[in-house]
Amino acid sequence: MSPEMGKTPHKRGLSTETHDRGGSFCWVLPAGLWGACPARFVSEIMHEIEPSFKLNEAIVAIVFRDSPQRGEKRVFPMEIKQLQSLVAIADHGTFSAAAKALDTVQSNVSAHIGRLEKELGTTLIDRSSGVLTDEGDMVAVRARRILHEMEDIDADIHSLGSSTTGECRIGSIGTTARWLMPSLLASLQRHHPGVHTTVVEGVTSSLISRLTSGEIDAAIVHLPITDTSLDVKEMFAEELFLIAPKSHELATLKSISLEELSLHPILLAPRGTAQRRIIDRAAANLGVALQSQAEIDGVRLMASLVFEGFGAAIVPASAVPGWLEGNFVRIPVPELPRRVVGWVQRPRPRPSRATLAVRDRAFDMVNRHGPKQPGIALEIGAKPTKGTLSSLTV
Repeated sequence: MSPEMGKTPHKRGLSTETHDRGGSFCWVLPAGLWGACPARFVSEIMHEIEPSFKLNEAIVAIVFRDSPQRGEKRVFPMEIKQLQSLVAIADHGTFSAAAKALDTVQSNVSAHIGRLEKELGTTLIDRSSGVLTDEGDMVAVRARRILHEMEDIDADIHSLGSSTTGECRIGSIGTTARWLMPSLLASLQRHHPGVHTTVVEGVTSSLISRLTSGEIDAAIVHLPITDTSLDVKEMFAEELFLIAPKSHELATLKSISLEELSLHPILLAPRGTAQRRIIDRAAANLGVALQSQAEIDGVRLMASLVFEGFGAAIVPASAVPGWLEGNFVRIPVPELPRRVVGWVQRPRPRPSRATLAVRDRAFDMVNRHGPKQPGIALEIGAKPTKGTLSSLTV
């Protein structure tokens, strides 16, 4: 640091003590005088050197160093606005769109990102494409978690001693969302009007990924899951059966065995997904393997392909509810086990009060309306072999 910079406070007319500590300068100012420092002076310092501030009752000690001392832990003075800017760019694609979403000007967003990159010593956004770098993606994931936690802290504090408020981001597989969400959202509106719910539809694999990254707070998915760090609670079980176009060669059958079905190519979920694992395991127990005509990651898409006459497929009961009619038939497969659907959440950080309220309402709606859905039962039967089946974090 230059001697001129060290003398700047005296030039500004501020009474200070300056101590030379082996290359470090320590200015001790009365707390009231620190507030008198012009914003321009503070801005100049912030851009040229790394400050750390220590507040001790009536005085503020400001230590300026050109670099951290040996063995000293480096502390980054990150700001929430910097993290908000990075997440906004990740969500909206450009600096200008991020500025609009944050209700600010583009220069502010650029300044926040520039300071964050300087503090971290890496490039977070490729300026030529506007795409986050690998480092930017990594920071954005953690930044999103921090911002969500701040929102939950505020909502929980304001909910103490009163009705629950806050935001819950819940994911759900599409087949369950179709019959559960209408009653769940109506129930939340009646019992917890202060809870704002965002529903994300997706397949189990993508929802688990979004849950572990902090993008959503909880998810309703097909069990079992392989991530044993998550809390899991079963909700209901539902039958699996074959659906086929009326023109399909199997359409005239009243029932079909897995052994007979193995002779015909059908639409199947991708290998490694929960549904594919239980189907393959059931077939393997009988010494057969099913043939894949195509692998489709999405039950509703698979059912749509059947409706269009592309082929036959194994789907859960909720994919083709009893009231749905069309150019297809349902064919029972007795050897297939029921699939289990459950609620999944992270044990840490502790779920917010809004998330717990949505969870309780979801289970209540399943208990009330689940038995009315054809092929769905509240009695689970055999437990999934993977995933943590335990009491949920409260």
